[in-house]
Amino acid sequence: MRHTAGIAPVLIRGGRVVDPSQGIDGVADVLLEDGLVSAVGGNLPADAGVRALDANGMIVCPGFVDVHCHLREPGFEYKETIATGTRAAARGGFTTVCAMPNTNPPLDSRAAIEFVLDRASAEGAVRVLPIGNVTAGGKGDELAEMAELAEAGAIGFSDDGMPVSDSNLMRQALSYSSALGLPIINHCEVHELSKGGSINEGWVSNRLGVKGVPGSAEDVMVARDIALAELTGGRLHVAHVSTVQSLEHVARAKDRGLNVTCEVTPHHLTLTDEAVMGMTAEGSRYAPLTRQAYDPNAKVNPPLRSPSAVEALIGGLKDGTIDFIATDHAPHNAIDKMTTVDEAAFGISVLETALGSLMSLAHSGDVGLPLLIEKLTSAPAQFLGRELGTLRPGAPADVVVFNPGLEWTVDTAEFASKGKNTPLEGATLRGRVVATVFGGKVVYGGVE
Repeated sequence: MRHTAGIAPVLIRGGRVVDPSQGIDGVADVLLEDGLVSAVGGNLPADAGVRALDANGMIVCPGFVDVHCHLREPGFEYKETIATGTRAAARGGFTTVCAMPNTNPPLDSRAAIEFVLDRASAEGAVRVLPIGNVTAGGKGDELAEMAELAEAGAIGFSDDGMPVSDSNLMRQALSYSSALGLPIINHCEVHELSKGGSINEGWVSNRLGVKGVPGSAEDVMVARDIALAELTGGRLHVAHVSTVQSLEHVARAKDRGLNVTCEVTPHHLTLTDEAVMGMTAEGSRYAPLTRQAYDPNAKVNPPLRSPSAVEALIGGLKDGTIDFIATDHAPHNAIDKMTTVDEAAFGISVLETALGSLMSLAHSGDVGLPLLIEKLTSAPAQFLGRELGTLRPGAPADVVVFNPGLEWTVDTAEFASKGKNTPLEGATLRGRVVATVFGGKVVYGGVE
């Protein structure tokens, strides 16, 4: 047995090991050595100096991979930092997070990408992979130096928070990125249709007297981007898909063999626009929770949609139209949210509630647990083209251990994230991370 200074071997004993990348689902031990997965099997020996974690009754799986996360640094450290955001990620079972570029300065230069990588190396609790801007400054006027960003370590390009509205610029971006082998990750929103809207356009917005955002604001741009991907042969990724029509656009694109992928968030899978009226997941996805009638913490972009959209998204996850789950973790400070729905910032703090929310789908029987884990591990890792999201021997020793039946009450005062903005405050969730291992080191929790 190898013993590398600074990283003691870890043996996770007796858990239900679920690793979709290898088709593993059964009780086994997992041995981690030198920051890598060493072995998965029954009754593995524990030599002296090995830290043993008892995972009996727990799920043991690869660390979760989040392709869409806002860490806010540089520039908005009052909302989140790389240090606090990655600690929140570890508490949520995420061992890899991809940082969106709408920071200040934006991630549109080699220096900015290197800053994030350096800060993550020095202060991050888990792995951080930066996403570079599509356009200079994220302003949508001209392309950023995409080749330079890729060389510096960007894993894709996005102006998330702002769509690439200029169709010709989007065409150029798709053409250029295909040569780099990296995706364009677009926030699909036609501002002319969504302008002034705060929540989903429907009966809830009508009842509350709040201007709504129609689903067509997303659908139209998804259709445009797919057409441009077909024209250019570019690699398109649709961020946080939320509507039935957008899902159908993506499904047809895949049927035609286009290089198009999409993601969905935990909140779009488990909450509806009724959350703005204080509805949240407690016992069932749409059970009432005693809260204020206008909850700005449920304001997110794209907005939470109708129950029929939620059911379609669950179906899309199951039939493979949706490639993986990403959090779109968007932390804000209290001032950004303690106001009217119209004036509040868009975004939900998600990293620490993601698993608990998603487990409601497993407990209800809507989605099988192995599929949920696949969509959080091997599927996003495949999108990134990295040897992550697997317990294959020789892979990075990134592991999460969670109790699938543990009930807990969401208390944002306990969050590691600076962002306390969640409509799930006070809700009871079932399923919680008890230990996260990154690179062979226990970075959160631990069961002895």
